[in-house]
Amino acid sequence: MLATPEIKLLQGFCHVNFGERLDEVIKVFGNAEEIQELEDSILNTSTTVYHYWEQGFSLFFDNNRNRAFCNVEIDNRDAVLFDIKLFTLKEKDLIELMKLKGFGLSDIETHEWGEKRVSFDSAGLDCYFENNKLVSANFGVVEGNDNFYFFPN
Repeated sequence: MLATPEIKLLQGFCHVNFGERLDEVIKVFGNAEEIQELEDSILNTSTTVYHYWEQGFSLFFDNNRNRAFCNVEIDNRDAVLFDIKLFTLKEKDLIELMKLKGFGLSDIETHEWGEKRVSFDSAGLDCYFENNKLVSANFGVVEGNDNFYFFPN
């Protein structure tokens, strides 16, 4: 079991950097409870998702880039961002924190089913709110204009 899940924007998750190979990531997090393959023929993407349901996160690996670790979806209430428990933040507080850290708000969209997405594109972060409570966050590498990923050094 993971101690405290730490979100490291544009870098990685906990002690694993984006760009790491699948086998290296599994050494850290262990075997997933479920593995899912996602294909999108329109965007020409192929992704393998390792779901760690009990720990409250899923790890995404880009099959077109040798299964490089590229994204995390998390709903673990203990997750920290900038040493703050992310899921305790209200939308306004999240926007202010991100601004303070140099990441401006990119977009807000309310879906027809009621979920609200708050995006910070320069940080590779999307946060999802329902009934004014943060319910999940998605973060990962940032794609350049030519579909080139920027992995940390």
